[in-house]
Amino acid sequence: MTPYSTRLHNAIRAKQTIALVGLDPRLDWLPAEILNSAREQLDDPQAIAAQAFEEFCIRIIDVVAPLVPAVKPQAAFFEELGPDGCLALCRVIRYAREQGLIVICDAKRGDIGTTAEAYARAYLAGDDPYAAPWAADALTVNPYLGRDTLDPFVKVANERGAGIYVLVRTSNPGAGTFQDRTMDGQTVYQTVADVVESLSAANKNADGYGCVGAVVGATYPAELAELRERMPSVPLLIPGYGSQGGTAADVRAACRADGLGALVNNSRGINFAYRSGALAEEFGEQRWEAAVEAATKRMIANLATHLPKITHVENG
Repeated sequence: MTPYSTRLHNAIRAKQTIALVGLDPRLDWLPAEILNSAREQLDDPQAIAAQAFEEFCIRIIDVVAPLVPAVKPQAAFFEELGPDGCLALCRVIRYAREQGLIVICDAKRGDIGTTAEAYARAYLAGDDPYAAPWAADALTVNPYLGRDTLDPFVKVANERGAGIYVLVRTSNPGAGTFQDRTMDGQTVYQTVADVVESLSAANKNADGYGCVGAVVGATYPAELAELRERMPSVPLLIPGYGSQGGTAADVRAACRADGLGALVNNSRGINFAYRSGALAEEFGEQRWEAAVEAATKRMIANLATHLPKITHVENG
């Protein structure tokens, strides 16, 4: 069994980028051809939407699989559609794994005891895609219930070569309402970061990272730099690039000198690149997949100009 951080960093080295493509399908933004195809085959609105989401995401995966190391499907958009959506999400994750991509399921689960372990066993397949129904390499986790909400996820992640990404300093404007609160001389997000670092350091691999990652937003670059130093054993998942205002320069501090240690997410800016700006004019809806490819390549190039060069040596 190969640990999560090793598989992640081998994938990053192979693609020479830390760009991560989020899969955030939205019904009213989908290309008409995809919606029309689903409507021709099905009658139930939820089934139509689920099939359209699945086709849209699979076609994005086909475009980006040669370019990036990982994708991040947002579970909420699928779950909103009920059983049809959940099945579509499962098939999208499995398809992405078949294309050699690392898959982070963005479901932000969090509970305690056997309930937390059940969530972990449901989502975290890790090294073997067939070890869990949802087949993900990694899962986002909400730590609000305390350290004992994290322990079951860490246990399963270690057993299966999977990873978790704990919400530490998120990219949304209201993050500070709770995360910036001070107690015992430090903020809540710093307290969470210290727990995450201790959990990851306890099980770190030859590459210096453990299976416990952290979500830290690009929209708070000063805190990102601080947290990179505070959590040296922790792989980072960085939302907020692009549509939310984060830049490549903002995320530079997330990487160590060999270019590893982080993934930078871009969802809307790639999924729906055909809808706005220069790419809309160049490609339009009829060539939406070409717009996805162009947007992904632009992001990769943009990150490369600001971040350390990624080394080629692979681990185990």
